[in-house]
This record gives sequence, structure tokens and C-alpha cells, in this order.
Amino acid sequence: MNEPTVVIEEVMGRARQGITRPFICRGDDGHGYYVKGRDAGRRSLVCEWVAAQLATRFGLPIADYALAEVPAELIVPGRGLDLTTRALVGVEQATDVLVFDWWLHNEDRHLTAFGGNPNLLWDVQTEQLAVIDHNQAFDPSFNAAHFLASHVFGACWNRVSTDLVEQAKYLEKMELVLADLNIVRDSIPEDWWFVDDGVPAKVSWDEIVRCLERCHQSDFWTAP
Repeated sequence: MNEPTVVIEEVMGRARQGITRPFICRGDDGHGYYVKGRDAGRRSLVCEWVAAQLATRFGLPIADYALAEVPAELIVPGRGLDLTTRALVGVEQATDVLVFDWWLHNEDRHLTAFGGNPNLLWDVQTEQLAVIDHNQAFDPSFNAAHFLASHVFGACWNRVSTDLVEQAKYLEKMELVLADLNIVRDSIPEDWWFVDDGVPAKVSWDEIVRCLERCHQSDFWTAP
């Protein structure tokens, strides 16, 4: 594991939102970070780190991230995406996010008229989107029907599920990402695979690979 790390110099508080309640910290590089550590759970750390690297390779506008003494995610200036700013996201980018989450079985990007947390930031100055928080990816209890009904960009589903050209385009992107899986695997700190004293974490690399290789199945785009 040769990824560069950031040394945390100051803990300034703890986030109020989010299941893992990351710490708000300042690194030795002068940047602020949301830092997730042991309290988040080993599965959460592995899923977060792997999904972040896949998102980069997939071409999503993901918030900057780094490894520290615990995995960290750089704060991006902006505000949480809501129904008003959702309309400002281009349909191509919205579909990219939807397909990526479908691929990774990431059901944690909800936003409906009744509220929700899409785990997306919108920079009001640059009018750019940033995806964050992928610790719920590779969900073994993924519910496809709930995903499509509640996903912030669920309305884009028909745009890709009925278009063979769009599907071929996304499959090509996925194949490029899959080609780098060994690199991603090697970047994961070995101790993340264990809870403590050799006890395996509730996640395995084989599980992640099986989820990603679904893109080769004929029913990949089939929704309930």
C-alpha cells in the first residue's frame, strides 16, 4: 500500500449528520477533512475507499479524498444537494451518478419530495457537483425497487435502461475501471480487512469483485 497519507494535526469537532459521524479535522497540508476511523467500522472504510477510487476512474466529480492515519475525505465548499439544486445538474452527469450507484449497489443517495440525504454537494460558486460518502456501497441487502424509487436521479433510469447505445457506453467505462481493480486492491491498508486480533471484517474483496462483475450479466439493466 503506497498511497500518500495526511497527518491530522487538529480535531475541530464531529459532524452531526451521517451514520458514521466523521470527525472534522485539519491536516498537516492545511486542508480540512472529514475523517472516518475505526468507529465507522472496517466494512465502511473498505467500501468508502474502494468506491471513491472507482468513482474517480468512472469519471464522476467526486470530492477529493486521501488516506490519513484513518481514511479521510477532503471537505468541498458547497451545500448539500436539494430538490432545487438537483434541477441544475445536467442529465448526462445525473445519469452517470445513477449508473455508478446501480453498479456498486449503493442505495445511500436518497432524495424525494419527502426529503432525504443524497450525499451530494453543490458548489454554488462554480455550479459543480461533488459526490461524497460511499461507505454503504456493495450493500448485500440492496433493494433495486427502493433504489429506483428513491434515488436522487432515479428519473434518469429509462434513459439508459432502454437504450443499447447508452448501455454499451457505460459498459466500456466499467471495463476500464475493472482493468484497474488490482491497483485498487493493493491500495487498501491490510489491517482494514480485520476487526482486531485476526478477526475478519464483515467485507471481503471477493464480495466486492462479484458485485462489480455483474455488469457482464445479461440482466444487469433489468429492473423489478
